[in-house]
Amino acid sequence: MKVLIVDDHATVRMGIRLVLQAAEDLEVVGEAADGRSAISMARALSPDVILMDLRMPVLDGIEATKALHGSCRVVVLTTFDDDQYLFGALQAGAHGFLLKSAEPQAIIMGVRAAGRGESVLDPQVTSRILARALAPEPGTAKLPDGLTGREREVLDGLAEGLSNPQLAQRLGIGQSTVKTHVSQVLAKLGVSTRLQAAKIAYAATSSPGRTGGPADPDRP
Repeated sequence: MKVLIVDDHATVRMGIRLVLQAAEDLEVVGEAADGRSAISMARALSPDVILMDLRMPVLDGIEATKALHGSCRVVVLTTFDDDQYLFGALQAGAHGFLLKSAEPQAIIMGVRAAGRGESVLDPQVTSRILARALAPEPGTAKLPDGLTGREREVLDGLAEGLSNPQLAQRLGIGQSTVKTHVSQVLAKLGVSTRLQAAKIAYAATSSPGRTGGPADPDRP
């Protein structure tokens, strides 16, 4: 799996490269220090996944992500103080985000997941992102009546940004069973990504008259 690293700090790029080089199935094909260079390199190298910083000179990560949307999978590399940039990147078509402070194995797993076509959502900030930037107005979504109790539990987990292994651990079931439930939930909601499903879950949970569901991320 080919990966392009985009960050204006050479030390960050070096650190991410060292992390990815530890995985035999991942190949760092290039590094870029700004969004404009990232676009050129992506078109020349055809990476499977781009790890994209947001605050960069010349062209920031949001505009670069927008330009690359549809041609490759962009995963944002972020820190907790990047909220507004992060919101913009997701709306520009990013497939998810990883924290720069994440454990090396988490970054490797995130890149692999993105390469498989999955959304990459770090649980530490997923609720904040969905609630403040992506969720529609209250009352604009309704969950289908056909969702089973187990599927509702899976959907709640998706709204929290849980991965399949984390869902399996929470629910006490196998990862293959989780994958089946996730596919059924997406089909019943009429969406194609976990992020879209989580968005609907928040909108439905915040609708008038509804109770339960994913917790309010701003509630202690």
